[in-house]
Amino acid sequence: MNAKNDNKVMACVDQSAYAAHVADYAAWAAQRMGAPLELLHVIDRHPEISKGDDLSGALGMDAQEKLLDQLSAEDNAKARSAKEAGRLFLNQLRLRAMQAGASEVDVRQRYGSLQETLVEQEEGVRLIVLGRRGESAQVTQRDLGRNVERIVRGLHKPILTVTDGFAAPRNVMIAFDGGAVTRRGVEMIAASPLFRGLPVHILMTGKENAEAPKQMEWARSKLHEAGFEVVTVIRPGDTESTIATYIAEHSIDLLTMGSYGHSMLHSWLFGSKTTDLLRASRIPTLLLR
Repeated sequence: MNAKNDNKVMACVDQSAYAAHVADYAAWAAQRMGAPLELLHVIDRHPEISKGDDLSGALGMDAQEKLLDQLSAEDNAKARSAKEAGRLFLNQLRLRAMQAGASEVDVRQRYGSLQETLVEQEEGVRLIVLGRRGESAQVTQRDLGRNVERIVRGLHKPILTVTDGFAAPRNVMIAFDGGAVTRRGVEMIAASPLFRGLPVHILMTGKENAEAPKQMEWARSKLHEAGFEVVTVIRPGDTESTIATYIAEHSIDLLTMGSYGHSMLHSWLFGSKTTDLLRASRIPTLLLR
Protein backbone atom coordinates (compact mmCIF):
# COMPACT_ATOMS: atom_id res chain seq x y z
CA MET A 1 0.00 0.00 0.00
CA ASN A 2 2.97 2.33 -0.02
CA ALA A 3 4.47 1.63 -3.45
CA LYS A 4 5.44 4.83 -5.23
CA ASN A 5 3.32 4.15 -8.31
CA ASP A 6 0.28 3.02 -6.32
CA ASN A 7 -0.82 6.44 -5.29
CA LYS A 8 -4.51 7.15 -4.78
CA VAL A 9 -7.43 5.94 -2.73
CA MET A 10 -10.40 5.16 -4.99
CA ALA A 11 -13.94 5.22 -3.57
CA CYS A 12 -16.72 3.53 -5.56
CA VAL A 13 -20.00 5.35 -5.03
CA ASP A 14 -23.52 5.07 -6.40
CA GLN A 15 -26.55 7.27 -5.87
CA SER A 16 -27.69 5.65 -2.65
CA ALA A 17 -27.65 6.66 0.99
CA TYR A 18 -24.61 4.40 1.49
CA ALA A 19 -22.40 6.59 -0.71
CA ALA A 20 -21.87 9.05 2.14
CA HIS A 21 -20.43 6.29 4.35
CA VAL A 22 -18.09 5.16 1.57
CA ALA A 23 -16.91 8.75 1.06
CA ASP A 24 -16.34 9.21 4.81
CA TYR A 25 -14.20 6.08 5.16
CA ALA A 26 -12.31 6.88 1.96
CA ALA A 27 -11.59 10.41 3.20
CA TRP A 28 -10.37 8.98 6.52
CA ALA A 29 -8.06 6.53 4.74
CA ALA A 30 -6.74 9.13 2.28
CA GLN A 31 -5.99 11.56 5.09
CA ARG A 32 -4.10 8.95 7.14
CA MET A 33 -2.16 7.70 4.10
CA GLY A 34 -1.41 11.18 2.75
CA ALA A 35 -2.89 10.06 -0.55
CA PRO A 36 -5.15 11.76 -3.09
CA LEU A 37 -8.75 10.56 -3.17
CA GLU A 38 -10.82 9.82 -6.26
CA LEU A 39 -14.59 9.35 -6.15
CA LEU A 40 -15.70 7.02 -8.94
CA HIS A 41 -19.31 6.82 -10.15
CA VAL A 42 -20.12 4.26 -12.84
CA ILE A 43 -23.34 4.63 -14.84
CA ASP A 44 -24.85 1.52 -16.40
CA ARG A 45 -24.35 1.74 -20.16
CA HIS A 46 -27.76 0.13 -20.72
CA PRO A 47 -30.37 2.29 -18.98
CA GLU A 48 -33.63 0.44 -18.63
CA ILE A 49 -36.69 1.52 -20.58
CA SER A 50 -39.13 2.00 -17.74
CA LYS A 51 -42.20 3.47 -19.40
CA GLY A 52 -43.76 0.04 -19.80
CA ASP A 53 -45.20 0.77 -23.27
CA ASP A 54 -46.59 -2.22 -25.18
CA LEU A 55 -44.27 -2.53 -28.18
CA SER A 56 -45.59 -5.88 -29.40
CA GLY A 57 -47.31 -6.61 -32.68
CA ALA A 58 -46.40 -6.35 -36.35
CA LEU A 59 -44.80 -3.06 -37.41
CA GLY A 60 -44.24 -1.68 -40.89
CA MET A 61 -40.86 -0.37 -41.95
CA ASP A 62 -41.77 3.28 -41.32
CA ALA A 63 -43.18 2.43 -37.92
CA GLN A 64 -40.07 0.44 -37.03
CA GLU A 65 -37.79 3.32 -37.96
CA LYS A 66 -39.90 5.78 -35.98
CA LEU A 67 -39.88 3.45 -32.99
CA LEU A 68 -36.10 3.02 -33.13
CA ASP A 69 -35.66 6.79 -33.39
CA GLN A 70 -37.98 7.28 -30.45
CA LEU A 71 -36.16 4.73 -28.30
CA SER A 72 -32.78 6.20 -29.26
CA ALA A 73 -33.95 9.69 -28.31
CA GLU A 74 -35.32 8.40 -24.99
CA ASP A 75 -32.05 6.60 -24.23
CA ASN A 76 -30.01 9.69 -25.08
CA ALA A 77 -32.21 11.85 -22.86
CA LYS A 78 -31.90 9.36 -20.00
CA ALA A 79 -28.13 9.22 -20.44
CA ARG A 80 -27.85 13.02 -20.31
CA SER A 81 -30.08 13.14 -17.25
CA ALA A 82 -28.08 10.39 -15.49
CA LYS A 83 -24.81 12.13 -16.30
CA GLU A 84 -25.99 15.48 -14.93
CA ALA A 85 -27.47 13.88 -11.80
CA GLY A 86 -24.18 12.01 -11.30
CA ARG A 87 -22.15 15.18 -11.70
CA LEU A 88 -24.18 16.99 -9.00
CA PHE A 89 -24.02 13.92 -6.75
CA LEU A 90 -20.23 13.65 -7.11
CA ASN A 91 -19.69 17.35 -6.42
CA GLN A 92 -21.66 17.04 -3.18
CA LEU A 93 -19.60 14.01 -2.11
CA ARG A 94 -16.38 15.79 -3.06
CA LEU A 95 -17.27 18.67 -0.74
CA ARG A 96 -18.16 16.19 2.02
CA ALA A 97 -14.80 14.40 1.66
CA MET A 98 -12.86 17.66 1.75
CA GLN A 99 -14.74 18.79 4.86
CA ALA A 100 -13.82 15.42 6.42
CA GLY A 101 -10.12 16.19 5.91
CA ALA A 102 -9.16 14.78 2.51
CA SER A 103 -6.83 17.38 1.00
CA GLU A 104 -6.92 16.36 -2.67
CA VAL A 105 -10.20 15.02 -4.04
CA ASP A 106 -10.97 14.27 -7.69
CA VAL A 107 -14.14 12.86 -9.27
CA ARG A 108 -14.59 10.52 -12.20
CA GLN A 109 -17.77 9.41 -13.96
CA ARG A 110 -17.76 6.51 -16.39
CA TYR A 111 -20.25 4.45 -18.38
CA GLY A 112 -20.03 0.68 -18.16
CA SER A 113 -19.86 -1.95 -15.43
CA LEU A 114 -18.20 -1.24 -12.09
CA GLN A 115 -16.06 -4.38 -12.26
CA GLU A 116 -14.71 -3.66 -15.75
CA THR A 117 -14.06 -0.03 -14.88
CA LEU A 118 -12.11 -0.95 -11.74
CA VAL A 119 -9.98 -3.46 -13.63
CA GLU A 120 -9.15 -0.70 -16.14
CA GLN A 121 -8.43 1.85 -13.40
CA GLU A 122 -6.61 -0.44 -10.92
CA GLU A 123 -3.12 0.73 -11.85
CA GLY A 124 -2.11 3.65 -9.68
CA VAL A 125 -4.53 2.74 -6.87
CA ARG A 126 -3.32 1.98 -3.33
CA LEU A 127 -6.68 1.21 -1.76
CA ILE A 128 -10.23 0.72 -3.07
CA VAL A 129 -13.16 1.60 -0.82
CA LEU A 130 -16.45 -0.12 -1.61
CA GLY A 131 -19.84 -0.25 0.09
CA ARG A 132 -21.27 -3.65 0.91
CA ARG A 133 -24.70 -2.24 0.14
CA GLY A 134 -25.78 -0.06 -2.75
CA GLU A 135 -28.77 1.10 -4.75
CA SER A 136 -30.15 -2.44 -5.12
CA ALA A 137 -30.10 -2.97 -1.33
CA GLN A 138 -32.76 -0.31 -0.89
CA VAL A 139 -35.11 -2.62 -2.80
CA THR A 140 -33.82 -6.10 -2.01
CA GLN A 141 -32.62 -5.48 1.58
CA ARG A 142 -29.61 -7.69 0.88
CA ASP A 143 -26.83 -7.20 3.43
CA LEU A 144 -24.00 -7.77 0.98
CA GLY A 145 -23.82 -5.97 -2.35
CA ARG A 146 -24.08 -8.33 -5.31
CA ASN A 147 -20.92 -6.81 -6.82
CA VAL A 148 -18.58 -7.35 -3.88
CA GLU A 149 -17.38 -10.91 -4.54
CA ARG A 150 -16.98 -10.42 -8.31
CA ILE A 151 -15.04 -7.18 -7.79
CA VAL A 152 -12.74 -8.54 -5.10
CA ARG A 153 -11.93 -11.63 -7.18
CA GLY A 154 -11.12 -9.51 -10.25
CA LEU A 155 -8.70 -7.11 -8.56
CA HIS A 156 -5.30 -7.32 -6.92
CA LYS A 157 -5.39 -4.33 -4.56
CA PRO A 158 -6.61 -4.16 -0.95
CA ILE A 159 -10.33 -3.39 -0.79
CA LEU A 160 -11.96 -1.77 2.23
CA THR A 161 -15.62 -2.81 2.31
CA VAL A 162 -17.66 -0.54 4.54
CA THR A 163 -20.99 -0.72 6.33
CA ASP A 164 -23.66 1.75 7.39
CA GLY A 165 -22.49 4.81 9.30
CA PHE A 166 -18.96 6.10 9.88
CA ALA A 167 -16.77 6.01 12.95
CA ALA A 168 -13.01 6.49 12.79
CA PRO A 169 -11.50 3.09 13.70
CA ARG A 170 -9.80 2.88 17.08
CA ASN A 171 -9.12 -0.88 17.33
CA VAL A 172 -8.04 -3.03 14.38
CA MET A 173 -8.05 -6.82 14.16
CA ILE A 174 -6.24 -9.13 11.74
CA ALA A 175 -7.79 -12.55 11.15
CA PHE A 176 -4.46 -14.32 10.74
CA ASP A 177 -4.01 -17.89 9.50
CA GLY A 178 -0.26 -17.96 8.90
CA GLY A 179 -0.74 -18.27 5.14
CA ALA A 180 0.88 -16.20 2.41
CA VAL A 181 -2.00 -13.76 1.96
CA THR A 182 -2.36 -12.80 5.62
CA ARG A 183 1.44 -12.68 6.05
CA ARG A 184 1.54 -10.15 3.20
CA GLY A 185 -1.25 -8.33 4.99
CA VAL A 186 0.83 -8.07 8.17
CA GLU A 187 3.79 -6.75 6.17
CA MET A 188 1.55 -4.26 4.37
CA ILE A 189 0.07 -2.94 7.62
CA ALA A 190 3.54 -2.67 9.16
CA ALA A 191 4.73 -0.55 6.22
CA SER A 192 1.63 1.63 5.79
CA PRO A 193 0.53 4.71 7.75
CA LEU A 194 -3.13 3.64 7.48
CA PHE A 195 -3.32 2.05 10.96
CA ARG A 196 -0.30 3.77 12.50
CA GLY A 197 -0.93 4.56 16.17
CA LEU A 198 -3.87 2.16 16.48
CA PRO A 199 -3.71 -1.00 18.60
CA VAL A 200 -3.78 -4.15 16.45
CA HIS A 201 -5.27 -7.45 17.61
CA ILE A 202 -4.09 -10.59 15.82
CA LEU A 203 -6.48 -13.53 16.11
CA MET A 204 -5.77 -17.08 14.96
CA THR A 205 -8.75 -19.42 14.96
CA GLY A 206 -10.04 -22.48 13.11
CA LYS A 207 -8.45 -25.91 13.50
CA GLU A 208 -5.70 -26.40 16.07
CA ASN A 209 -2.27 -25.98 14.50
CA ALA A 210 1.06 -26.88 16.10
CA GLU A 211 2.75 -24.12 14.07
CA ALA A 212 0.36 -21.42 15.32
CA PRO A 213 2.56 -20.04 18.16
CA LYS A 214 5.55 -19.70 15.82
CA GLN A 215 3.45 -18.06 13.11
CA MET A 216 1.85 -15.72 15.61
CA GLU A 217 5.21 -14.66 17.03
CA TRP A 218 6.37 -13.75 13.52
CA ALA A 219 3.32 -11.52 13.02
CA ARG A 220 3.64 -9.95 16.48
CA SER A 221 7.31 -9.11 16.05
CA LYS A 222 6.80 -7.70 12.54
CA LEU A 223 4.17 -5.22 13.80
CA HIS A 224 5.97 -4.52 17.09
CA GLU A 225 9.12 -3.57 15.21
CA ALA A 226 7.03 -1.11 13.19
CA GLY A 227 5.88 0.57 16.40
CA PHE A 228 2.44 -1.00 16.82
CA GLU A 229 0.83 -1.98 20.09
CA VAL A 230 -0.03 -5.64 19.47
CA VAL A 231 -2.40 -8.09 21.16
CA THR A 232 -2.14 -11.74 20.05
CA VAL A 233 -4.74 -14.44 20.66
CA ILE A 234 -4.91 -18.07 19.52
CA ARG A 235 -8.47 -19.33 19.95
CA PRO A 236 -9.33 -22.59 18.10
CA GLY A 237 -12.94 -23.03 17.05
CA ASP A 238 -15.43 -22.17 14.36
CA THR A 239 -13.89 -19.31 12.39
CA GLU A 240 -17.03 -17.25 11.76
CA SER A 241 -18.46 -17.37 15.28
CA THR A 242 -15.06 -16.98 16.99
CA ILE A 243 -14.21 -13.86 14.99
CA ALA A 244 -17.68 -12.36 15.56
CA THR A 245 -17.42 -13.03 19.31
CA TYR A 246 -13.94 -11.53 19.57
CA ILE A 247 -15.04 -8.41 17.66
CA ALA A 248 -17.88 -7.89 20.13
CA GLU A 249 -15.76 -8.64 23.21
CA HIS A 250 -13.00 -6.18 22.32
CA SER A 251 -14.95 -3.44 20.49
CA ILE A 252 -13.04 -4.01 17.24
CA ASP A 253 -13.80 -1.28 14.70
CA LEU A 254 -12.11 -2.72 11.60
CA LEU A 255 -11.29 -6.26 10.49
CA THR A 256 -8.52 -7.29 8.09
CA MET A 257 -8.56 -10.71 6.46
CA GLY A 258 -7.67 -12.71 3.36
CA SER A 259 -10.51 -13.23 0.92
CA TYR A 260 -12.01 -15.69 -1.57
CA GLY A 261 -9.29 -18.32 -1.57
CA HIS A 262 -11.46 -20.77 -3.50
CA SER A 263 -12.89 -20.59 -7.00
CA MET A 264 -16.27 -19.10 -7.92
CA LEU A 265 -17.53 -22.66 -8.57
CA HIS A 266 -16.47 -23.77 -5.10
CA SER A 267 -18.27 -20.76 -3.59
CA TRP A 268 -21.39 -21.57 -5.60
CA LEU A 269 -21.37 -25.21 -4.48
CA PHE A 270 -20.28 -24.86 -0.87
CA GLY A 271 -20.71 -21.19 -0.03
CA SER A 272 -18.01 -18.64 0.68
CA LYS A 273 -16.32 -18.26 4.05
CA THR A 274 -15.43 -14.68 3.12
CA THR A 275 -19.06 -13.78 2.44
CA ASP A 276 -20.13 -15.46 5.68
CA LEU A 277 -17.54 -13.46 7.63
CA LEU A 278 -18.54 -10.20 5.97
CA ARG A 279 -22.15 -10.79 6.98
CA ALA A 280 -21.17 -11.81 10.51
CA SER A 281 -18.68 -9.03 11.30
CA ARG A 282 -20.90 -5.99 10.53
CA ILE A 283 -17.86 -3.71 10.68
CA PRO A 284 -15.61 -2.30 7.93
CA THR A 285 -13.40 -5.07 6.58
CA LEU A 286 -10.14 -4.76 4.66
CA LEU A 287 -9.99 -7.65 2.19
CA LEU A 288 -6.63 -8.92 0.98
CA ARG A 289 -6.02 -11.04 -2.12
